[in-house]
Amino acid sequence: MPKNKSHAIAQNRKASHDYFIEETYEAGIVLQGTEIKSIRAGRVNMKDSFARVERGEVFLHNLHISPYEQGNRYNHEPTRTRKLLLHRRQINKLIGETQQAGYSLVPLKIYIKNGVAKVLIGLGKGKKQYDKREDLKRKQAKREVDRALKDSLR
Repeated sequence: MPKNKSHAIAQNRKASHDYFIEETYEAGIVLQGTEIKSIRAGRVNMKDSFARVERGEVFLHNLHISPYEQGNRYNHEPTRTRKLLLHRRQINKLIGETQQAGYSLVPLKIYIKNGVAKVLIGLGKGKKQYDKREDLKRKQAKREVDRALKDSLR
């Protein structure tokens, strides 16, 4: 793969269903041992992961990176808390925004960029049940329109 390309390893599809994503930030991840090898192999699960600002630093919780098969005693703990690397200005902005009611930091996807693992985190406001239903109706209507257009072009 060329050096300047980025390739998505894992995506959190549930995030856009549960949250209105207002802003996104690209952050580096502090990894240890064989974690990068497992990430490159695509053995990452973002299902219940979330980010939190603690003591002026941003941490990623519950991100499951499977142990590397060829690793031995240097393997890592799968769901350990990992530090995210952001600029101080971005962290200060996130501290102010996450203290508002209903806002949280949600990891959206993990990818490799220029040989380095990155995570895209989004500042999300939680959706209510009726918002989720509204989105599903809108998506289904768009799908039907696209299907009708495709059939009429045949």
